Amino acid sequence: MLMIRNVEVYAPERAGHRDILICNEKIEWIEKRIENIPARCRVIEGEGLILTPGLVDQHVHVTGGGGEGSFHTRTPELMLSELIEGGVTTVMGLLGTDGLTRSVENLYAKVASLNEEGASAYMLTGAYGYPSPTITGEDQKDILFIREVLGLKLAISDHRAPNVNPDELIQAASRTRVAGMLSGKPGIIVLHMGDAPSGLQPVFEALDKSAVPTGIFRPTHVNRNPALLEEGYRFLEMGGSIDFTCGISEERRPGDCILEVIKRHLPSDRITISSDGHGSWSRYAADGSLLEIGVSGVDGLLRELQYMVRELNMPLEKALPFMTCNVARALGLYPKKGCIREGADADLLLLDSRMNLHTVIARGGGMMEKGHLVKKGTYEK
Repeated sequence: MLMIRNVEVYAPERAGHRDILICNEKIEWIEKRIENIPARCRVIEGEGLILTPGLVDQHVHVTGGGGEGSFHTRTPELMLSELIEGGVTTVMGLLGTDGLTRSVENLYAKVASLNEEGASAYMLTGAYGYPSPTITGEDQKDILFIREVLGLKLAISDHRAPNVNPDELIQAASRTRVAGMLSGKPGIIVLHMGDAPSGLQPVFEALDKSAVPTGIFRPTHVNRNPALLEEGYRFLEMGGSIDFTCGISEERRPGDCILEVIKRHLPSDRITISSDGHGSWSRYAADGSLLEIGVSGVDGLLRELQYMVRELNMPLEKALPFMTCNVARALGLYPKKGCIREGADADLLLLDSRMNLHTVIARGGGMMEKGHLVKKGTYEK
């Protein structure tokens, strides 16, 4: 058992100073003061610290991404320590451009290994391509029968995308929705959005032509260019969910986009932020040739949270949902994930007054203490 004593709790709503008792990977008890704890219970003194839910990152290339500048540009696999140092306790892995040299089976194996190492990991079947690469041979069966698979990945409006038409998008959405209904999962299609002028138009056309619920489509990278961002605001107003990506330029940083959403009086509870960690970022010339390529880290959520609180003066309880409870709800994991409440998984961060990471607890296990890693992946030195 583990006790965190007298810590200021943001659950993510501000809850004041509390004692938190953790037992068997769960939050067992939350009280202003817990007395008569067992002698063998380990105690962390939380005075002067802030307790938040662990961050939930729904877009990480855990097996590596990239490869768009030939084989030497393939990005490396994620290591457990990278998640911990980024304050991420729950991650969703997915494939990207490369669904050929990287397989969905390989993705599943990496997700399973992260779960064995103490994190909480899920995945999407599919990749950029269409028809989608799968494990069982059918995207529906992957979602239905494989516990970790929550939905499907697909790319649209990108020069690397398979250029599906609205009818194909409708068919994919219908299959995914049915599989989600039968399995009790969200059954979503995460749409990689590129820079092509078509933007979200294929989604708008698919919704106009069908009875597919708006919430099935989950466009990501919507802050990558001004025109797409405007369409993202329109989609949000229609009842859809949108995902902002970390690492995009100042005027379209996730935090700044959220301030614009608030200014426009649009709903913010269907907005999430993700890192695109271990994916490659790239710039292309007008003729399509690659100009520059790099790799994204998985500390993007933590850095964006710090930016929102330190630079934008956003109250912590207002900034946290976009990378905790909003994401958990979007993935059908709430209230198991994304919050601090009795019965929830003990995925917790302790931060100091400057929002620096102090301690990380994942599924009740200590991963970082006083800023130092205490748990690493199997082959990490």
